[in-house]
Amino acid sequence: MKKIDNAPLNDSLSLADELATNSVGVNTKPWKLLIVDDEEVVHAVTHLALDGFQLGGRTLEFISAYSGLEAQEILQGQDDIAIILLDVVMETDRAGLDLVHYIRRELNNKFVRIILRTGQSGQSPEQEVITQYDINDYKEKTELTRQKLFSTVYTSLRSYEDIIALEENRKGLAKVISSSATIFQTRDISQFSEGVLEQLTALLHLNSDAVLVNSSGLIARSGMGKLKVLAGTGKYKQYQGDFDVADFDDEIVDRISSVLENKKSNYGEDYWVSYYITKSGLEQFLYVTSNDVFSIPDINMIELFVKNVAIAHETIALLERK
Repeated sequence: MKKIDNAPLNDSLSLADELATNSVGVNTKPWKLLIVDDEEVVHAVTHLALDGFQLGGRTLEFISAYSGLEAQEILQGQDDIAIILLDVVMETDRAGLDLVHYIRRELNNKFVRIILRTGQSGQSPEQEVITQYDINDYKEKTELTRQKLFSTVYTSLRSYEDIIALEENRKGLAKVISSSATIFQTRDISQFSEGVLEQLTALLHLNSDAVLVNSSGLIARSGMGKLKVLAGTGKYKQYQGDFDVADFDDEIVDRISSVLENKKSNYGEDYWVSYYITKSGLEQFLYVTSNDVFSIPDINMIELFVKNVAIAHETIALLERK
């Protein structure tokens, strides 16, 4: 197991480069693609054209609807559909356009990428549709070859991936702003830590070629043989408060114990443990796991995060003594 001191990471680029060469697993949860068309052959051809498609190690999950109303029912129960391949003329001449209005206005879903596919462009001229409806692409069925459909879906998924990461970052930032305004009045570091941690994981998503799915983080400080968990995300979200090290999984215990014993950050193929100790002796660390490789900017951001939260916590402790 490698270890790294709290010295600036610029002095340890070879270590970070070594970390970047680690190959790790990827999330296998498929991207959801909804096909909305009243012609069965269109569904079959789409399946065939996108057979074997992958992005970030994730395949496609095809969902079929044969009318605008059927698509509405599906969308009401699934808010994680990434792309909709949408016909215009189905049960009515404007069924597809009405569905766009329903998605954007009534469901308030701004994230799903809507690709309009029409076989009757004369009824829905491209310029009119693009300017009046919140769609992301307009294609005539006759122009969508297998390669063009592949490229369209690929670029749309990239866009969806970034938009979701931005939304997670926005939520985390909002929590930081709301909590930082009162942090020194309430003496509550937990909400502040949780907000910054959510923002951090969202930013890590953006800095990766593949979204950091299944990312989980845990920030804690040690003292008197206990761990005080300040905030957690992912599978560690349930942890908050005082815990013995033994309360965690054996694998985590080994990694945390190594950090506390050696007073140094360390990492493995799918995790990073960042350690920081303040001038007053307050020890704090961030444990992050991921299914993707941590880049050098990711590592720098993690180290900076732990340092700043530790300093904020120390400041609150000093204020409490007054």
